[in-house]
Amino acid sequence: MKLFFQHQKEETLAVSIFKTKPIASLIAETEGKQGLKKALGATDLTLLGIGAVIGTGIFVLTGVAAANYSGPALVVSFILSGLACFFAALCYAEFASTVPVAGSAYTYSYAALGEIWAWIIGWDLILEYTVSISAVAIGWSGYAVTLLNSVGIHLPAALIGAPGTPGGFINLPAMIIIALIAWLLLSGVRQTSNLNGVIVFIKLAVIALFIFLAVWHVHPSNWHPFMPYGFNGVVSGAAVIFFAYLGFDAVSTAAEETKNPQKNLPRGILFSLLICTVLYIVVSGILTGVVKYTAFKNTSAPVAYALQQIGINWGSAAVSIGAICGITSVLLVIMYGQTRIFFAMSRDGLIPKAFGKVSEKQKTPVSSTVIVAVATMIMAGFLPIGIVADLANIGTLFAFMIVSIGVWVLRVKRPDLKRAFRTPWVPVVVPLAVLSCGYLVIHLQTATLWRFVIWFAIGMVVYFSYSRRHSALNQATSDSAEHAS
Repeated sequence: MKLFFQHQKEETLAVSIFKTKPIASLIAETEGKQGLKKALGATDLTLLGIGAVIGTGIFVLTGVAAANYSGPALVVSFILSGLACFFAALCYAEFASTVPVAGSAYTYSYAALGEIWAWIIGWDLILEYTVSISAVAIGWSGYAVTLLNSVGIHLPAALIGAPGTPGGFINLPAMIIIALIAWLLLSGVRQTSNLNGVIVFIKLAVIALFIFLAVWHVHPSNWHPFMPYGFNGVVSGAAVIFFAYLGFDAVSTAAEETKNPQKNLPRGILFSLLICTVLYIVVSGILTGVVKYTAFKNTSAPVAYALQQIGINWGSAAVSIGAICGITSVLLVIMYGQTRIFFAMSRDGLIPKAFGKVSEKQKTPVSSTVIVAVATMIMAGFLPIGIVADLANIGTLFAFMIVSIGVWVLRVKRPDLKRAFRTPWVPVVVPLAVLSCGYLVIHLQTATLWRFVIWFAIGMVVYFSYSRRHSALNQATSDSAEHAS
């Protein structure tokens, strides 16, 4: 009999890794001491999305993609990436309105597909967000140092570069900006949202300024040949500049802090994506029309460079300031998203409970904010990070595919569930989301795919050695099995 019950217990544990978490239970957890303060509306969420999306992509990656992959067909690359995001965004909108809880794709997977898939997505998002925070901080440091140099302030090389860079010892500006962002996040979501709104206004004004100044200098001859690297180049460009869209999903991490999330979350997700896509298409079209695409091979600031080439140096300086603001808001929202994902995973017991501590006064996840800040400050300060965009891309694309599949699964398993927003034409939209994201994945570098596989393998070891045993859901299942025996 003992062997029989032991077998039954092992079988129960095996099944529990695919056990889903009841949506009612997820929502109930948002109340009380472990809940977060609800302070955001549709406009706040839209600005949060724009703050996350418009930054490194438009100010840096546009030139890289145009010069090396797409040429003037960069416009088509942005449309392809935008479509892949749009299909996924429709699925995110349904989940966000149905399961308005912190954690984004991680939480949605827990509700629809089961704990093992939730862990896979959570582990995936840890890679995406943590590496992105460090990389964006290093990019911010580069722009800030350049701007300081332009006004005659020259910092020692040892303080502005990581070991391995010429004369570098520590990237102090990158560490300082992460510390400041962490301090802001700890001060409360309302203050964070207000500052993000100001920053978004500044960078949108700078982008509008670029469009106004540069549109009169477009030469259609620069758009020929339109696809110098062929259609494969356009798709590869779409896979690279997909990094420019990272962040709209961060809107969903604010679910637990949103007023009337059933209506406001879908609006925030879809409005921010639509606005950013239009801006990307307009800017990339003007950019490649003002300067021949080959000229962007040797610059990491294509928008400012384009204005320099047409003699508008003051506009170039203004764009540099806008780039710093843009990258600051990206850093703000990505770090916000990372801390909320850690908070949700901790509450479920998949990572140590220390990550889930909420401050009594501000109702913000204080422990996860501090831990994320320390880890990313060390990475940004002492590691020269390469191939970051591709790593973040593959993590996001994978998450998009799982979320899209989850919407269809939940439609089948829980057709009775109340949905404030319903993804239209699910049998069409879900396959399009999965196929378009998968198509972009196979156009990423092979080395990136291998890095992702290694990270996935490490995650599986962590899950089966720690997370499954400490999972709140799994412990409840084990207790029930023991009680039955």
